[in-house]
Amino acid sequence: MNNSEQIQNSYKNYRNDYSLEQRKNWYSKVADAYNKTRPRYPQELINRTVELAKLSKNTKILEIGCGPGTATTEFAKLGFSMVCLEPSQEACNLARQNCAGFPNVEIINTTFEEWELQANTFNTVLAATSFHWVSPEVGYPKLEKALKDDGNLILLWNKEPQPSYEVYQILDEVYQKQVPSLSRYEDRGTRERILRELGENVVKSGLFKDLIFECMECQRSYSIDDYLTLLSTLSPYIALDSQQRDALFNDLRDTLRKNFGDTIETSYLSAFHVAWKKDKF
Repeated sequence: MNNSEQIQNSYKNYRNDYSLEQRKNWYSKVADAYNKTRPRYPQELINRTVELAKLSKNTKILEIGCGPGTATTEFAKLGFSMVCLEPSQEACNLARQNCAGFPNVEIINTTFEEWELQANTFNTVLAATSFHWVSPEVGYPKLEKALKDDGNLILLWNKEPQPSYEVYQILDEVYQKQVPSLSRYEDRGTRERILRELGENVVKSGLFKDLIFECMECQRSYSIDDYLTLLSTLSPYIALDSQQRDALFNDLRDTLRKNFGDTIETSYLSAFHVAWKKDKF
């Protein structure tokens, strides 16, 4: 099983192991942390998707799982009309705050599965590091119906920031002692392959054509506390027992400060898939 299949299977397990109500509130306790520490999407990447998808001032976008509005604000700044779905009430509140200056943006507190379909309405469906939470069997047919005949799909992805291999080797000792299953380092090629393969479901759905994938590497510095706050927003850490998570974070904090001082440098890949709805005939 490759890395992408492992990731997709892990989210399939989340969908199977947790009720819809639990999944709605998966990020609720870390909504503020998510808003503060999750990396943004580079403007260059946003501009490239707008160019490829040929979005215009009249474009109407449906966003699935907008979170606190991380990607929403970037598209809203360009003047697009947006309807954004977010299941977590806490994240929904943050998105409304972050998008308060954009009257053409509507934030709705619901899941994509429960959202009442508005068929043949949207020029573009956008999902930013969120569509893996939706079952492909449910998601692709529904979003295909929501799109106009010449509509397109934009999937944005931010791979989680990770420190260098040298830092990983030091932190691995902590993980092996506390939670071995969370010890993972991915080189550039592996991260790119994972993101590229996440678009395979778009093709497998049989509903979209002309899939395009591009990615770019980005850097971000974190304070030690902010880095641990970032980790707290990642699903494998959310799923931990609270005592286990606290013990891990305390050990990581001590090790990081002992070896690296107050900050840690990370890198991440930001990527997109763009595809077009297939003609009916």
